[in-house]
Amino acid sequence: MTVPKIALKNVYKHFGPKKVLNGIDLEVAKGESLVVIGGSGTGKSVMLKSILGLLTPDSGSIQVDGVETTRLRSREREKMLHKFGMLFQGAALFDSLTVWENVAFGLIQGEHMPRAQAKEIAVAKLGAVGLTPDVAELSPAELSGGMQKRVGLARAIADEPEIIFFDEPTTGLDPIMADVINELIVQCVKDLGATAVTITHDMASARKIADRIAMIYQGRIIWTGHARDIDNSGNAYVDQFVHGRADGPIKMQIKAL
Repeated sequence: MTVPKIALKNVYKHFGPKKVLNGIDLEVAKGESLVVIGGSGTGKSVMLKSILGLLTPDSGSIQVDGVETTRLRSREREKMLHKFGMLFQGAALFDSLTVWENVAFGLIQGEHMPRAQAKEIAVAKLGAVGLTPDVAELSPAELSGGMQKRVGLARAIADEPEIIFFDEPTTGLDPIMADVINELIVQCVKDLGATAVTITHDMASARKIADRIAMIYQGRIIWTGHARDIDNSGNAYVDQFVHGRADGPIKMQIKAL
């Protein structure tokens, strides 16, 4: 029996009276690119943070390579984190560091790699996302939004992680640049042989990145399937979300002015 790269079983998380994760069940196979879709406030980011260990679920199991992560001690968790790479929404670059220092941040701070060696790797990873070596010495403020996102991607792959998380990777980008980022994500994940988990509202991105798509609604996974089946899911919630229809089982709360 093949052990999933990531497995969530009956995961619950609430904040005060608000239940955000309401019994999540989800598996991601090794080398698979899974995209999780769903509206704002449905639990996508909380699920991602729980897998990363930034949040501790109230109950349930989260396993990575068959290892239960919810009860790891600090040293064991630190070791587990080395398997992960992350592209944050908005890139989340450090303004006080140059581009190459941003890319090499984990190598220098986490791996204690010599700066010269880390810079060499950073420049190579910048090349992998289509940025020239001269960009390495710039500050993030000198970059366009699309370039910042590329730098964020280079940082995510700098340590050649086994698992990469993408948090709304195309937010704030025009359609052409969004497609460029999607193409880079697909290529980088393929080159590394990594497992990828992406959360997004962007269906164009989901279709391009995903091997498989899962939809989360009210803290539960309500549908999973191959990306090619998303338009024929047989699920009214998925159909409404995918086609962006106001009418359907998903009701938006609109406050009167």
